[in-house]
Order: sequence, then structure tokens, then C-alpha cells
Amino acid sequence: MQGDFQSDLPLRDVVFNTLRQAILTGELKPGERLMELHLADRLGVSRTPVREAIRRLELEGLVTMIPRRGAVVAEITEKSMSDVLEVRRTLDALCAELACDRITEESLARLQKACSHFEQCVAAGNVKKIAQADVALHDIIVQATGNQRLIQMVNNLSEQMYRYRFEYIKDSTQHETLVKEHRIIYESIVKKDKDTAAAAAKLHIDNQKKAIIRQIRLETERKSGSCG
Repeated sequence: MQGDFQSDLPLRDVVFNTLRQAILTGELKPGERLMELHLADRLGVSRTPVREAIRRLELEGLVTMIPRRGAVVAEITEKSMSDVLEVRRTLDALCAELACDRITEESLARLQKACSHFEQCVAAGNVKKIAQADVALHDIIVQATGNQRLIQMVNNLSEQMYRYRFEYIKDSTQHETLVKEHRIIYESIVKKDKDTAAAAAKLHIDNQKKAIIRQIRLETERKSGSCG
């Protein structure tokens, strides 16, 4: 975990972004304590920007304050994940439908390249690159709607979803399913088949939800087993 301290951003923002990214990608794990002094030493900064970053992360729901323990990385719970995916499912279906009508030839070509790039990342097996390629592919569909309010809503949710998406993508048994689902969504948009595009977008989220719930439950069992 390193901050980009050559950045034009204020130090507090760099520290916040660095810690946030570490939580979203699982480098800082759910339940892990965030000790100001330790993090300040790791990042080579004073405790003040770390303290500010932790406060901001708490407001985003990525950090929880626990009495006598202090700040810890928020657990990934079924409820919090379901809340996010429930909304995202509806918005993704709407984006797919609108993209059928509004996507340009240029964006369609970019979407095809994004599908191919995603498949290359899956073949290479780099989880971080797979997650980034997945985000980039969905961004093209969202932008194709041309609806700024919708784009803003999806972007806000995407930040919260990244953490769950990363958990899903870590499960290599799901990679082939992801590739197939992306192809169906792409081909439906090419054909301007709104019903299939919307159904595929919903199924895409449903499968993520099932896989993440499975992982959450396995992790809960593992923790209770190690405590017992």
C-alpha cells in the first residue's frame, strides 16, 4: 500500500484514496483494525491525514468504529451487499435497454474491444486487471445511455459495488460465466434486442449475488471454526 505523493491532490486526499483502494481491493481485509500510528508509518505521513481519512471512510460505510477496538474495516455482509445489488440490478437493466437505442457505432466498437480485453485478462488470471476490465466494459454501456442523472447514480453505486465485484472476481470458477454473460449483453445491444439485453444484465447481477453470498457464508464458517 503506497500513496501517490507526487500527485497534485492534497495529502489528505491521497491518503484517503490510498486507504480506500486498499479496502476495495481487499488489501485491507474486513475486520482488520486500522491503527493510525501503524498506517501513518506505512504511508510515511503524520497521523492527522490518516485520522481524517478514517473518518471519511466511516461516512462511506467502509470503516466501522467499535468501542474499545477503534476503527476496523467494515465487514462485507449479505444485507449491505443485497441492498447495493438490488438497486444496481434495476439500473443495469435500464442502461442495457437504453444502450440498445442510443449507442453509437464508435461506442459499439469500443464495447467489442472491451469484451475481448476482458477475456484476455481472464486468460492471464490477474484479478486486479480482470476487475478493472469489468468496470471499463460496463462503463461503456452506462455512458452510451447519454442520461447524465442515470450515469451519476450508477457511478455512485459502482464505488460501493467494486468491493463486492472484487470478491466475486476472485472466484476463478465464475470467470467463464462472466465471459459468456458479457458476450450475450454485447450481442443483444448490437441486435437492439432490449428484452434480452435487460434480462442478461439482471442475470449478470443475480449470479454475482449468489456467488458473493456463498463466499460470505464460507468466510463466516471459517471464522467461527477458527474461533471454536
